[in-house]
Amino acid sequence: MRVVVVGASGNLGTAVLRRLRQDATITSLVGVARRAPRQTPPPPYDVEWVQCHIGADGDDEPVVAALAAAFAGANAVVHLAWAIQPSHHRRYQRAVNVLGTRRVVDAARRAGVPHLVVSSSVGVYGPAHDDEPKDERFPTTGVPTSDYSVDKVEQERVLDRAEEEEPGLAIARMRPALVFQHDAGHEIHGIFLGPFVPGRLLDGRVPLLPWPRGVRVQAVHADDLAEAFREAIVRQVRGAFNLAGPGILRGPDVAAVVSQSKLREVPPQLLRAGLLVAWHARVAPVGPGWLDLAASVPVLDTSRAERVLGWRPRYTAAEALRELVDGIASGAGTVSPPLLARHLRA
Repeated sequence: MRVVVVGASGNLGTAVLRRLRQDATITSLVGVARRAPRQTPPPPYDVEWVQCHIGADGDDEPVVAALAAAFAGANAVVHLAWAIQPSHHRRYQRAVNVLGTRRVVDAARRAGVPHLVVSSSVGVYGPAHDDEPKDERFPTTGVPTSDYSVDKVEQERVLDRAEEEEPGLAIARMRPALVFQHDAGHEIHGIFLGPFVPGRLLDGRVPLLPWPRGVRVQAVHADDLAEAFREAIVRQVRGAFNLAGPGILRGPDVAAVVSQSKLREVPPQLLRAGLLVAWHARVAPVGPGWLDLAASVPVLDTSRAERVLGWRPRYTAAEALRELVDGIASGAGTVSPPLLARHLRA
């Protein structure tokens, strides 16, 4: 099989490359990224690289043509590219997330690709405040105050239109919870904590953890998620798949991982007000929409992935979080431009 991975240099892209390189049925592997690794990179980045910015300004045609050339002869295209930062540059985010997805779909159709596997998110779902697991039929209306969620919803509408117009293109929508791994520590630190929160603070020196009351989240290890992508590719499946590791993370669970911190639950509206001020002041790298999303996402029922993909995650949500926290504290990363370790950025 020939597989092309768009957004192959990031957190999930790294894990997907790592897994696909181990699969003997995949004989040709291409990575597409805005910032491709330089020179001859080490594993898992030792694949054929195509540099392409899917959210580039200007006409669609040059981008679609470049992607279609990269997709030629592919049995499957995996679309992972996404922009969270810069969080104040909304136009750029939508260009990458929504327009970029449409360009990937158009290029796949032009190149005659039979299978498209897309990274969606738990963020595509509408609010649910109970702990009853929701399957893939739960409404994909999103959380309107979260830019991330709004773009995930619109991304799936692009996929809806593609399925209507091109029934021969099989599309799989992977809807994971939070995606964690050790090697993404420094990148995730930069995206969500920023320079004013030292990563080393998580190395046993967090005396108090403020936590929004009532918030609970799920997580999945990037390697487990990559295994689900591999199964989706080789089985050539269609449809949506919820993906999360065992366990639900609440305030006490997170406090136990973050250096055995003392927990203080705080009203979400109070944290939201503070985050809004900090974001406008350019102190916090993300805005209050992320808190709104965390307070609203449903608990995922992953039984379809287990049944159709034979998926069995190896890591619990708490274990994936522990890896991430250790990675943030140590400034962990790789040689890939988005995932550069702290010592390589200095």
